[in-house]
Amino acid sequence: MERQEIHPDARRGRGAVSNDTGRFESERRVDFDDGWGDEVFRPRLATTLIRDTSRNIIATNKSPDIEFDQSINPYRGCEHGCAYCFARPSHAYLGYSPGLDFESKILYKPDAAELLRRSFDRKTYKPMVIALGVNTDAYQPAEKQLGISRSILQVMRDYSHPVCIVTKSYLVTRDIDLLSDLANDGLAKVMMSVTTLDRNLSRRMEPRAATPERRLDAIHQLTRAGIPVGVLAAPMIPGLNDQELDNILASACEAGASEASYILLRLPLELKQLWRQWLRENYPDRERRVMEHVRTAHGGKDYDTRFHHRMRGSGPYAQLLMQRFQHAKKRLGLGKRSYRLDATKFARPASKIASQQLSLL
Repeated sequence: MERQEIHPDARRGRGAVSNDTGRFESERRVDFDDGWGDEVFRPRLATTLIRDTSRNIIATNKSPDIEFDQSINPYRGCEHGCAYCFARPSHAYLGYSPGLDFESKILYKPDAAELLRRSFDRKTYKPMVIALGVNTDAYQPAEKQLGISRSILQVMRDYSHPVCIVTKSYLVTRDIDLLSDLANDGLAKVMMSVTTLDRNLSRRMEPRAATPERRLDAIHQLTRAGIPVGVLAAPMIPGLNDQELDNILASACEAGASEASYILLRLPLELKQLWRQWLRENYPDRERRVMEHVRTAHGGKDYDTRFHHRMRGSGPYAQLLMQRFQHAKKRLGLGKRSYRLDATKFARPASKIASQQLSLL
């Protein structure tokens, strides 16, 4: 695949180094020097919001590696720009690059709340926990303007439907009112992704995501409001942030987290090349070591796609990481309380009103 590298001035504040064409496109974009050199003005790459007209809002999942069967992604693409994001290759299905397009061309679903109501109103619908924002963050910058995730939570509350949120954004604290109502009935919890406590590494690797301190504060704010919160130390990257695992768990526990999990770096499809490009530019002295450990944990390959292996890896390095996680989790008391969300309380608003009226008779 040809590499379409974008000048640093144009991509300042972004995560990816290049904007290679997606794997499904017949034409390839190639960067070239037109002779003007540095005299050319290079405007900062802007974010474009694109209306997503999908008619289905709930995605189903059958992977044994994931604890939920249903999910909702209000956005496709993510402006956080995390260099390691496993969801980047999904942008190729839309005709965009998994590189800079993924973090600058954001598709949003304005009808998400109404589509969700229709799904819940179907007689054939069977309630089970819905994970919100698993592929791309439901609380990325566009949510401040659009409020789609909040409208989804309002529907969840109306129907007493269980929801688990995965995010690395402080913006989730905006919806503490809705989440508290849901949590009071055992219907909500939040998994906060904390990748590193190093501000410099975070700024390079997750350029538009909340700082580590803000994420820990979000855990504190949510917990104080009675909302169960877990910490997701992900991804763990050999030779880059894996040495922080114990400190991440300890800091999150101190902030109020009651559960914990982790995921080893995943490099599906185009992400293999994008990740190497990012490493080469930001940490060239560590590239060889990082990738050697990654391949060791994935059977000699950059990524092992097999179920039960892709999230945690295998081999000596993966086993050592697992042992460290288990020891830290036990020492900190993470996981002593398990918050199982309750799908039995699901009720359509009309039936709620009817039951309330009957109880007055």
